[in-house]
Amino acid sequence: MPRGAPLITRWFDGRSPKARAARVWVDGDTLVVVPLEEGATPTRHPLSGVRWPERRTHGQRQTELPDGGLLQHADAAAWDDWWLQQELGESFVVGWTQSWRGVLVALCVTVLVLMATWQWGVPWVSERVAHGLPPAVEQRIGAESMDQLERGFLQPSTLPPAQQAALRKRWQSMVGAAFPNGDAPTHELAFRASPRLGPNAFALPGGQIVVTDELVKLLDDHPEVLMGVLGHELGHVRHRDGLDMLVRSTFLSAIVGVVFGDMGGFIASVPAALLTQSYSRDAERRADLRAAELLHANGVSPAVMATLFERLGEFRRAKGGGDALPIAIASHPDDEARVQFFRQWSPADGQP
Repeated sequence: MPRGAPLITRWFDGRSPKARAARVWVDGDTLVVVPLEEGATPTRHPLSGVRWPERRTHGQRQTELPDGGLLQHADAAAWDDWWLQQELGESFVVGWTQSWRGVLVALCVTVLVLMATWQWGVPWVSERVAHGLPPAVEQRIGAESMDQLERGFLQPSTLPPAQQAALRKRWQSMVGAAFPNGDAPTHELAFRASPRLGPNAFALPGGQIVVTDELVKLLDDHPEVLMGVLGHELGHVRHRDGLDMLVRSTFLSAIVGVVFGDMGGFIASVPAALLTQSYSRDAERRADLRAAELLHANGVSPAVMATLFERLGEFRRAKGGGDALPIAIASHPDDEARVQFFRQWSPADGQP
């Protein structure tokens, strides 16, 4: 039985591009379309197969029919009035989007989901992605990162070769004492000058640890403190924090690379991520712990690290701040808390 009055609208039969006037109405569970041409044959379509238009503020209404035909109605208000007469009802989603309260609730839920995803979901996924990537991929990312950083931030070291060799030898000795079983993370120590970054050290994905000439000179009379800085960066290498941070900050690019098989876009975004992101507080605390353990294994009190923060503070004040990589040690926040950690550290502390 028809529900309400019929509606005269435009009908496309799916075979001809020409629109034809037709009368439509709902009869039970069927949509009836009757062309206004004399002698034309009516068509009947099950409502379950009809794709109805969503109600919007502007724009014409367009209904897709199961046989490929189409109904097109320019007067949106007239269509909506006819629709209400048919007592078909709108879907939950359409009704929700038409309500400002529904939209506000949806927005709040979306924000909460995004915050939860960023706070817990992304770190959980990025950590597993970072630790699941083959070493060859990580090394490629690290090499590309180093290459691009050298173009804008790093210069060849001006330290005498003998001094570099002495520092490498001392570092290798301390690593050997801290890892007597030979299970130290694979890494490579690189010296670079960087007037722009100043006293800094940072670890790249793949195990490259970069220390600037400026940091070496700042700690020239305290080489054991410089070894502690390298121990901190070795902690980042050990836990693949650099790769984890990069995956987290370029998560969308990483997904695109995996889906489309193109890592180029991901690798190209690495330097930008290095310059704008920073390690999590948990990663920093863990790296500080590794530095303390390395110093202790070599008979050096971790309390000597207080010298680092004192001198970095003096340097920053003298320079009025500075342009530092967020992952680099000169930019790390909460110096007082970190000094307290190194002074109070004991071998009984936990192993995160």
